[in-house]
Amino acid sequence: MFNYIRNILSEKCPRCHKGEMFTHKWYQLGSNNKIVDSCKVCGQRTQLEPGFYHGTGYVSYALTVGFSIVTFVAWIASTGIGIRDSRIFYWLILNVVLLILLQPFFMRWSRLLWLSWFFHDDDKYHTPEPLTVKVPSEN
Repeated sequence: MFNYIRNILSEKCPRCHKGEMFTHKWYQLGSNNKIVDSCKVCGQRTQLEPGFYHGTGYVSYALTVGFSIVTFVAWIASTGIGIRDSRIFYWLILNVVLLILLQPFFMRWSRLLWLSWFFHDDDKYHTPEPLTVKVPSEN
């Protein structure tokens, strides 16, 4: 499980864990979510079918809700306040700011999670090209 999370956070290919999956860095906000057509190392296609990444919205939503729950529990544990205390709005403001700052990561990780859940079925239909070995001729 820890290897799976480490592989997602490293933003590498879900199959070989070596190839880069994104064409740009996370801080290039105009194109930070563009993914490569196929892995440069193992050849895994990233666009398995048209509209494949529409489901990543659900994954991103789950990541942000999970993050909000974790920050809420951490806020309650660290401050010791209850739900009826008006200082809960400080958590709300902090959570919104953190979600805005972390959104590029959540979008990238949701794409990698979505791809890692589905790429196994792609293997049986798209086999890699066979390797050809050139044998030196005897002259």
